Amino acid sequence: MTHVNPDPEPERTTGLEPGGSVPPGETPPGESSMPEAGPRPTHDQTTGWSKAPLTLILLLVALVALGFLAYALALIL
Repeated sequence: MTHVNPDPEPERTTGLEPGGSVPPGETPPGESSMPEAGPRPTHDQTTGWSKAPLTLILLLVALVALGFLAYALALIL
């Protein structure tokens, strides 16, 4: 994320007096868009797998591996 300075450059902005003030009757310069603007992300998402689904997947893999091993032993014997 890059930072963009939202302040106008006084030497390049029309309608500004020295020091950056705006004379009476003059419209002040518009704000530039800021990429950092907006609500802060308050929801901290967890990363990784929880223990229960990971345990179930590993148990299923172990059962399939045991099934293949039993099938291979049944073909040999």
